Amino acid sequence: MSDLTRRTALATALSLPAVTRSPALAQPPPAERPLFGAKTWHLANGLRVVLAENHRAPVVAHYVFYGAGSGEDPHALSGIAHFMEHMMFKGSGNVPSGAFSRLVAREGGQDNAFTSRDTTAYFQHVESSRLALMMRMEADRMAGPAFNPDEFEAERNVVLEERRQVVESQPRSLFRESFDAAMWGRQHWRGRPIIGWPEEIRAISRQDMLDFFAARYAPANAVLLLAGDVTEARARELAEATYGLVPARPHTGRDRATLPPAPTQERLEVREPATREAVFTRAIAAPSMTWGEKRHAHPLEILAHILGGGTGSRLHRALVQGGLAVSASAGYDGETAGASIFSLSATLRAPTTREALEAAVMAEVAKLLDAGVTEAETARAIRQQTAGALLALDGIGAAPRMLGGTLTLGLPIEEAEYWPARLRAVTTAQVNEAARAVLPNTLATTGWLLPA
Repeated sequence: MSDLTRRTALATALSLPAVTRSPALAQPPPAERPLFGAKTWHLANGLRVVLAENHRAPVVAHYVFYGAGSGEDPHALSGIAHFMEHMMFKGSGNVPSGAFSRLVAREGGQDNAFTSRDTTAYFQHVESSRLALMMRMEADRMAGPAFNPDEFEAERNVVLEERRQVVESQPRSLFRESFDAAMWGRQHWRGRPIIGWPEEIRAISRQDMLDFFAARYAPANAVLLLAGDVTEARARELAEATYGLVPARPHTGRDRATLPPAPTQERLEVREPATREAVFTRAIAAPSMTWGEKRHAHPLEILAHILGGGTGSRLHRALVQGGLAVSASAGYDGETAGASIFSLSATLRAPTTREALEAAVMAEVAKLLDAGVTEAETARAIRQQTAGALLALDGIGAAPRMLGGTLTLGLPIEEAEYWPARLRAVTTAQVNEAARAVLPNTLATTGWLLPA
């Protein structure tokens, strides 16, 4: 029940026993092969079905992604997408409350769900002969969950307790929440926490949830992904016999708020007793694959790796090896609906002063903007990033997670299938152009998490 992007999908793929993307500006070179070779079709009710066959083991991954994440939470009802993820396990037309997960476990499978800013997804990994049961149960709750009023308040308390554990008791998580709100505003879709503000979680009514379900959980706003030991003929048969029975219904499209003209706060400092080391963070508004200058998305991925992607990066050499910081990194994920962010962070090493560390970070940014990145840096970054995608292919969850994240954004399937090829096509000139377009952006916030 967590946030998930293409970046985290790859990381998850490498760690799970059973696993997004690129601009559609050019077709892949003929010599390039798709990562998964997935087949896709639509049911009459609008549901998109995607199949990535893999018969090396008698197991199958079954995922349903909805184009409804926390970015679709209504005004003053933050957390409703995540709260509904919980309630979807509380029974549906033919499956009693709690029975879904018990049945999956009885069949020797695993199930879970997650909510991100852009999607909510439900999944099971099972032995392939049990796929029909998974599809019947998942289609049943797509047709209409119970949202049992007798369990609604109890599950609200579960969500609030989850918030206390994963946010309020974690200084860095609490700081990140405050930082996002400082940059975008508490009610902007990027400024609200995925799990929701506590007072707004308490305000969500059962009718609010019914309305959200009706607006966002239509078959035409979902993608069914199957990966593993199932043939196309069998997948088509099962999809028609289960999801094909769910009535078509209209749904509300995404309506992401525009960017604010300036950050709510340009600087934020938070002191927290449980914090032992001072942490510097800077976030800059950036284009994505769906918003703004989309052509910069892949070059920004390369830029983030060059600037702060591991031990060979510029920030690591200047700050960590230079003795100023314990750690340093840069981050960017262009696979999102609406604006993205380019981030810089560093954890201070005593006796370095805050002023010295922040100045050193910004000096590296200035040096990069002045002289640009080199051909060797670009080649190294591309090689290291694409290697992760290739390693992920053996995981049964790779295809559904990577493809699902791409397709629920409305991007073509080729963005996931040919992501390594798209990345390899990025030039050093494009990386430098993206850096000079984004890093000086004034829609940015600087933050410090400090010991009390």
